[in-house]
Amino acid sequence: MKLSYTILIFVLGMIFSFTGIAQSNEIKIKFIGNCGLHMTDGELNIYSDFPYKSGAFGYMKFDDSEIDSIRENSIFIFTHKHADHYSGKNMRKTLRSKGGKKYGPWNIKKLKQFAESTHDFEIETFKTKHRFSFNHYSYLITWHGKKIFLSGDTESAETIGEIKNMDMAFLPSWIYIDAKEKGIKIDAKKIGLYHLYPNEKITGDIPEKITILQNQKTIIPILY
Repeated sequence: MKLSYTILIFVLGMIFSFTGIAQSNEIKIKFIGNCGLHMTDGELNIYSDFPYKSGAFGYMKFDDSEIDSIRENSIFIFTHKHADHYSGKNMRKTLRSKGGKKYGPWNIKKLKQFAESTHDFEIETFKTKHRFSFNHYSYLITWHGKKIFLSGDTESAETIGEIKNMDMAFLPSWIYIDAKEKGIKIDAKKIGLYHLYPNEKITGDIPEKITILQNQKTIIPILY
């Protein structure tokens, strides 16, 4: 009887242990503001379109604590260098104090080299149009087998319409509207609509798979 009880406790301990491991297998994505995201699997930390200039062009502001809380030796990926997506001042301060690497349209080859040298991480780059920028890229990250699309400020839905079986797609509302008007299917399990003005309202029938990213610090988990 005593032996059986010991075996039972051991088995239950193993079950809880494996459950804990399974629960930790997630990519956690925090919405910071505009197109700014922090993505982490607990080891690698990636910031997209952040740090930007707080409040630039009337878009979202962020607390100074967001800069202070940036993880050391992170990877920073930018779609382009407009102030509502990128701040040279904040980026220089961050790299001095936290370390890390910065990538964007200016060093796409190095970004691809980083991806090739990183376990279980791939990135596909798309040169996309943005009428106010000569050099704009969108990205498809495949991380632990999960596909995450980062649209940035691109203007039309043609690029995202060519990508299949995405787990998460981040795009501005105008891309979603453009896709609807042109009959382009966005093949994503979940969609995050970002880059909204602070007081902008999205009305109408919103599908369940869409998250309207108006609340800063919203967390989106992707299990793998």
